[in-house]
Formats: sequence, structure tokens, C-alpha cells
Amino acid sequence: MTDLPNPAALAGVRVIEMGQLIAGPFCGKFLGEFGADVIKIEPPGGGDPLRNWRMIKNGTSVWWQVQSRNKRSVAIDLRAKEGQDLARRLIAQADVLIENFRPGTLEEWGMSWEALSALNPRLVMLRVSGYGQTGPYRDRPGFGVIGEAMGGLRHLTAEPGRVPVRVGVSIGDTLAAMHGVIGVLMALYHRKANGGKGQQIDVALTEAVFNVMENLIPEYSVFGVVREAAGSSLPGIAPSNAYACKDGYVLIAGNGDSIFKRLMEAIGRNDLGSAPDLANNAGRVARVAEIDAAIGSWTATRDVDEVLPVMDAARVPAGRVYTAKDIHEDPHLRARDMILRQQTRDGYALDVPGIVPKMSETPGTLRSPAPHLGEDTEEVLRAIGVTADQLAALKAKGVVA
Repeated sequence: MTDLPNPAALAGVRVIEMGQLIAGPFCGKFLGEFGADVIKIEPPGGGDPLRNWRMIKNGTSVWWQVQSRNKRSVAIDLRAKEGQDLARRLIAQADVLIENFRPGTLEEWGMSWEALSALNPRLVMLRVSGYGQTGPYRDRPGFGVIGEAMGGLRHLTAEPGRVPVRVGVSIGDTLAAMHGVIGVLMALYHRKANGGKGQQIDVALTEAVFNVMENLIPEYSVFGVVREAAGSSLPGIAPSNAYACKDGYVLIAGNGDSIFKRLMEAIGRNDLGSAPDLANNAGRVARVAEIDAAIGSWTATRDVDEVLPVMDAARVPAGRVYTAKDIHEDPHLRARDMILRQQTRDGYALDVPGIVPKMSETPGTLRSPAPHLGEDTEEVLRAIGVTADQLAALKAKGVVA
């Protein structure tokens, strides 16, 4: 643990996390890194399926080690009435509840927003789902990839005329989680600063993606224009693209007026840099193919490591396309603690992403590694008055583990 001069930003905030996989748990991870006490409820037996996703070491996914750090695990069968009763007792003492079940699931378990708010008027309840808690699509199953498609992102992630592709990570889930974190923090602030009670926060995967789609709808509304896939370029902004080098690709963003002039000077094309019609973005967009060809001809004869120093010297934003290896070895990221060494409960250490944002007075911390399934069941349930005999009976029935 790191000795800090101030309490963590969210010290004293208790979160019950009932979600699984990515969207809900990523939100819990975020809150936990800044001091919230996150109690994760998992089903006995297998636990959160993320424990077994992708690459496994010592029987557990390394992804789990990041997603569930700073959390406590309580294994409760929420399908059983006794399990639902335990969950309600935990929620009664919580500040925040996170869930990402299919809409209607908690209602079937007797844990609707109305019921839980009556039980705990201060409760802030975050609900993440494919399409939201209302509307004609609410009952449809929805994963992040569908949110990315219906939010408008997938249509743009392709080369022109080619099949739309994934961004490469579960961006729909994490965008929804980050919107959820914002909602939780605003609700907690309202509760404290304005004397307000708790509230329900409804985040849809589709809407979280749609919310970051920039000018998609205004352009269609005013001009009837449907923005199309443009590969690595930035439509309507020039020049900004990926350019082939001898040993890979480099991203160059020369789309500021003064930056464009410096870029053209750096690649020996002062004829373009001084052209009156290229002095602003509109003119450059009209001749973007010519400009891209000029930049591409220059980069094609050089390695990435030759291109980047020239761009740095000219103060032109540029960067290589990083792999995991590049990120892992980057000195800047390490200097900013974006690659951290984390010990697991299984006895091995691994490098993990650091914490964002960087806060001067109440920085986020890695306080505890990801828990084993049900590791904290007894401690958490005893704290709400479950006796040793009652706990033994619940274990015998398989309600807890």
C-alpha cells in the first residue's frame, strides 16, 4: 500500500457489484481504484464468467486480475430466495448498486428500483443494459458488439467498401461503464451537496456508443449526409492518416494550418506548404488525395524510427502504431505509472495497466489483488449479522460459498 496524505476520493463509499463480464465490473473497478469498498456478488460454483475468459494462468484469466482488483468477492446464489434476502441486506447498507443483468431480472427477484429505493432511500443504482430499461428494444439481449453496431461505430470502422470490423477491444462495454461511473459520481454529489436522495441511473450500451459519435447526426439532419467508412483517414480533416513506412505504419496529424506548413517543409514540399489554397482546412480537404500521396511518398522510403524524429523536430503530431509489446516497453508510459507490477493471490506477479485519471491529492491505488471466488463471503455476511450457524446452513444448501 502507498501512504497517502489524504483519504481516497471515494473512501467510505460502499458499492455492491452484481454485474458480470465487462460493462458493470469495469465500472466497479474504476470506483474501487479510487477508494470505494466494492463487494462483488458472484454465483457459487463458477463465479463471474470473466474468470475463465481468454488467456488462463493457474486456472484464472489474467484479465480477471485487472478487472477485479480492489474488490471483495461474496458468493451468493441470487436465484435462491435466501440469496435474494442476503443481497437486500447488503444493499440496505450500500451507497451504490451496480447491475448489468437483462432488464426485468432484478424485478423477478423482488429487487426493483422502487423496492430497493424504499429499503434504502440513499441508494444510487446503476443499471447497464443493451438498450436501456425502457423502450421497445428493452427486452432484447444486447452485448457490447451490438451496441457498437447500433450506436453507429461499426459502420465507420472499415476500409471503404470493406466489411465493418471490430475496434479490437470491447469498447462498447467500457464506454457504457465510463458513462455509468460519471452518472454514479454525479448522483453521489447530488446526494451530498444538495441533500438529495439516491437515484436510478439507466445506461444503454447503444446510447453510450452513440454519445461519442461526434457529428454523425447533425450532418445527417442538416445536409442529409451519411458519414461512411474512411479507413485510417479523418474525413473532412486534412491531412490526418496512417502512412506506410518501410517497416510499418506511422500516424501523422498535420491538420492545423501552421502544423501543415511545418509538415510540408519537413518533407521537402514547400510548394504545397505555401500554396494559398492549402492555407486552410477546406482547401486541404479538396486536395487531400494529393497531399496524402506526397506524405506517403516521403514515408515510404524511410523506417518509422527515421520518420518520428523528423516529425518531432517539426512539432508535428505523429506516432507509431503500438502493439502490446510497444506499450509494455514505452518509457513514457512507465514514467507515468501506466504499467504497474501487481501481485496476485495465486502467488505470481504480472504487469497491468495503471490508473487513469492522475489526481494530485487523491490518486487511485492498487490496494488489493483480485479475490478468489467467495473469499470474503464469511467476513462480509458476518458484518451484516449472519451468524456462524446461519452461514453453515446457507453453505449446506448451496446458497453461499
